[in-house]
Amino acid sequence: MSNKDKYKTVKKRSQTTLIEKKSRFIANVCPVSNEEEALAFLNEIRSKYPDATHNVYAYVIDENNIFRYSDDGEPSGTAGMPVLDTLRKPGIVDVCVVVTRYFGGTLLGTGGLVHTYGASAKSGLLASEIVVRQLCDVVSVKVDYSLLGKMQHEIMSKGYLLEDTVYEDDVTFIISCPIDMTDKIISDITDMTNAKAFCEKTGKKYVDTEVEDK
Repeated sequence: MSNKDKYKTVKKRSQTTLIEKKSRFIANVCPVSNEEEALAFLNEIRSKYPDATHNVYAYVIDENNIFRYSDDGEPSGTAGMPVLDTLRKPGIVDVCVVVTRYFGGTLLGTGGLVHTYGASAKSGLLASEIVVRQLCDVVSVKVDYSLLGKMQHEIMSKGYLLEDTVYEDDVTFIISCPIDMTDKIISDITDMTNAKAFCEKTGKKYVDTEVEDK
C-alpha cells in the first residue's frame, strides 16, 4: 500500500468487455494493497476463465515500486506491456488489471494487439473510477449555535470535506483537511469565528479528493 501523502489509484473492482474482429477482450480491474493481493486476484480471474486463450495481466504496487506484467502467450511486447503502460504513464498504483482474451479466429497483428489490449485495460480502469487519494487530517470544529449558519456557509463556499455534523449543547463539524492545508484551514475558521471555534485534530485518513473521467 502506498504511504505517500497523495497518489492515484482506483476506487473499486470492475469488469468491461471489448470485441475486436470477433475476439472478446474482458478487462477485470481490482484495487490491491500488496503483491499477495494482486496474485490472488490474478489466480481468481484465471480460475474464472480457465478456457480463455490468454489471461494477460499487469499490476503496480507503490510500496517498494513493484510492477509485473505478462503477455501470457501473446507475441512479446504486444499485450502485457500495453496494459502496464495504462497504469504507469498516468501514475496509477495499487491496482491489478487482467485482460482475458477469447480468440475469435482473426489475427489482429502486432499493432492491433497493442491497441486493443491497451484500450481494454483503459476501459476497465475508467469503470473502476480513477481517483486521487489524499492523506487528510480529521479536524473537529466545535461552535456555538449562533455560528451554525456562518460555519455551514464557510464549509460550502470553501469546499471543505464535511464528514459529519453532531448537534449537542454545541455544534461539532467533522471535516477532513489535506495535511498540507490543515493549519491554514484552522486559521481561516478561527479568524472567521473571531476565535470562538474550538478546532482539534483528531486523526488522519485517506480521502478520495478527485475523480478522473477520461
